[in-house]
Amino acid sequence: MNPMDTVFWLLNFPAAHGYVIVFIAGFSILGLFALSAKGVAAGGALQRIREREGLVREDARPPRDIAGAFVRVVARILALVMLGSLVIGILSLTGVPVTRAYIFDNGRPTTATLDGDWVTFTTAEGVRYTVESNFFTPAVYPDRDAYIPGGQAVVVRYLPSHPQAFVIDSSQLSE
Repeated sequence: MNPMDTVFWLLNFPAAHGYVIVFIAGFSILGLFALSAKGVAAGGALQRIREREGLVREDARPPRDIAGAFVRVVARILALVMLGSLVIGILSLTGVPVTRAYIFDNGRPTTATLDGDWVTFTTAEGVRYTVESNFFTPAVYPDRDAYIPGGQAVVVRYLPSHPQAFVIDSSQLSE
């Protein structure tokens, strides 16, 4: 198994679902960055009130908030992942082939059928896949805007180790 195939398979998810990812990532980034801010942890506001009113003992050590620090670190990591997904989704929506070129160059060709937005193909191992190629981010390369009538047999290229990452080969379409 090629590790780059796995990387492009993971990157292909936000690229293939660009419209949805833009909304999900856009709104979740706001909450994740707010959650990762210092002082958001539970009990933080109560501690500030105690300090302001002078109710904190001088000899008391401030409590170590290990759980709060862990939540902030995880929220920051997730916010960065969602920010990357947002960028990939926007690029995919604007027609940039973020993952399509790699899949086209390294994919294994096979024939497939189209039924609306759904592409059905069988891999060399005999496993049948039905995956979506939606309207907003079509899995078509090298000509993203190629017209593909429904019910027509097409050639797809898929990553052998991750067949869910595929492209419809527009250079093989009959005119």
